[in-house]
Amino acid sequence: MNWGRNALASLFLVSAAAAAPAAAQDAIVTYKMLSPEAAVEAAQAALANCRASGYQVAVSVVDRGGNLQAAIRDRYAGPHTPDTSFRKAWTSVSFRTSTLELAGLTEKGPAWAIRNVSHALPLGGGLQVEAGDGSMLGGIGVSGAPSGELDTECARAGLQAIEDKIAF
Repeated sequence: MNWGRNALASLFLVSAAAAAPAAAQDAIVTYKMLSPEAAVEAAQAALANCRASGYQVAVSVVDRGGNLQAAIRDRYAGPHTPDTSFRKAWTSVSFRTSTLELAGLTEKGPAWAIRNVSHALPLGGGLQVEAGDGSMLGGIGVSGAPSGELDTECARAGLQAIEDKIAF
């Protein structure tokens, strides 16, 4: 009878030991995010694109959690542009869409209440940064060009500058 109990106890211990790594894997999340160097490179490229068009802007890059990774403001960009570019980047990550697209959805559309969310800024200029496999790495926001469409073009140039580095 002791042999049966010992065998059962051993079987239980082996099962528990085998389940522990699986349980640990379920409890830990792994994700991709931009390196600080890639975030700075994207911000600088967006700024350069806007400068080439004669626009003074601020650019912010956030990680997938909406935390600031890089920010740059051109010398004559308005004092509101750093905060606005951050909020655009944050909004694109938070709502997982382009802020230019979100602007249309929230104006009088089905998502109008988003305009009441703290920090949300559904104006053109915010884009998600995505890896080649489609996983979200963060967001980039530009503020200061004459329109949201032009802010978006500058943000897109920032993404294109790092495209080969995040295409994995």
